[in-house]
Amino acid sequence: MIRVPILFRVAGLFLMALGATMLVFLALTFELGGEPRLFGIPALLSTGAGALCFLAFRRPGHDLSQREGILLVCAVWLLVCLFGALPFYLSPHFRSYTDALFETVSGFTTTGATVLEKVEVLPGALQLWRCMTHWFGGMGIVLLGIAILPLVGVGGMALYRAEFSGARSEKLKPRVAETALSLWKIYLALTLALYLALRAAGMNGFEAACHAFSTLGTGGFSTRTASIAAFDSPLIEYIIIVFMLLAGVNFTRHYVLWVEHRPGKFWADRELRFYLAVAAGATAIILIGLLRSPGYPFPTAVRKSLFQASSILTTTGFTSDDFERWLPLPQLVLLTLMFIGGCTGSTAGGLKAARVLLLFKLVGREFKRMVERRGVFTVRLGADVIPEYTIQSLLNMVYLTLMVFVAACLMLAATGVDVLSAIAAVAAATFNIGPGLGSVGPSEHYGHLSHVAKWVLSGCMLAGRLEFYTILVIFTPSFWRK
Repeated sequence: MIRVPILFRVAGLFLMALGATMLVFLALTFELGGEPRLFGIPALLSTGAGALCFLAFRRPGHDLSQREGILLVCAVWLLVCLFGALPFYLSPHFRSYTDALFETVSGFTTTGATVLEKVEVLPGALQLWRCMTHWFGGMGIVLLGIAILPLVGVGGMALYRAEFSGARSEKLKPRVAETALSLWKIYLALTLALYLALRAAGMNGFEAACHAFSTLGTGGFSTRTASIAAFDSPLIEYIIIVFMLLAGVNFTRHYVLWVEHRPGKFWADRELRFYLAVAAGATAIILIGLLRSPGYPFPTAVRKSLFQASSILTTTGFTSDDFERWLPLPQLVLLTLMFIGGCTGSTAGGLKAARVLLLFKLVGREFKRMVERRGVFTVRLGADVIPEYTIQSLLNMVYLTLMVFVAACLMLAATGVDVLSAIAAVAAATFNIGPGLGSVGPSEHYGHLSHVAKWVLSGCMLAGRLEFYTILVIFTPSFWRK
């Protein structure tokens, strides 16, 4: 039986943390610009609602069950997005709560799709809040809370499994809270390193902070409407390329490299090598396409192809060029990269490189079975033998992904969106990328879509961020049976 009091108590803790963060931004409005009410009212509502939920129920006696963990993860993400949308809703630059919620869901799920035609119209504090949502959502809102849940008598293992339902999670420490803290320390260190690098490359402090948050969260919100192209700086582009690729790597691999100082084990990871091989191969194909187009000398073509391949593969969504003007083949390569994504355990979206690699291995096993009917073949990822139940889970996830993808495309088409834009928008939302093709291309925005289309895409963003199982299982009758 699901214990409602414990869910309210822990959800209240997250809302109070959200309210406290908004209070910080309330103070920043006096420095960066913006109306105090944009964060004052939401901070009061979030903190009040959170305190009411937290104090109304007594301290729980034992850990969460798996079902409670799944339900709590979904509830926390939904509540954080609903309350996190209030600063946008109170701003005159968002026409409706639907637009504000779309922008917020896009931020926390690290998608980077926007309804704004001109980003520069936002005041500084709201700009920073917009990019900060990427940073909090990137490593995982729930993962941040896991480290402090023991303070209220709740262990974090059920939440850890629910947050990373499909990921190849790897506990680095004996306690999951220590694991969460270790990963957040690495995340913070990389963010600081990127901030300093961007400052050295010529960005001012405010824009360097915003882009550091967006890059490490693999989100893609920028302070400029033209994104990274607005800076017209090869150095800035190369710096962001490096950190986008780093953000797309499994953070347990970062721990192995930076904390344990074991580069051999780091480079031995099959998923990492496949991920980098895909990035290199996609860059090469795009480069060939750009060299065939006028206006792209070799150095520029190399930089643009590497930047855009890295941005889409890691699902960051920054743009350094309008790739809708490219030849069809490079565009199709980028569309393919949307489905692949980064490594498991990274801040990137997509199916994840390990799953795609396993799918290739499964196809290879079926070819062997066709030749040798009586042979028994195992599927390996490096030295690990992949259990059959994991393979079945992978196939089920691919099936769920296709179901959600097709259903969302049909719903968008029903609202009047053309076929190319519908497919690209759903792919960009489901795999948390941001820019698509057609009417939602890199030089366009999502503001012209209907309210229904925005709600559908918001659902796709959440489903993709929580890797489908976590959010879809709560709609099954078996989940609610005693």
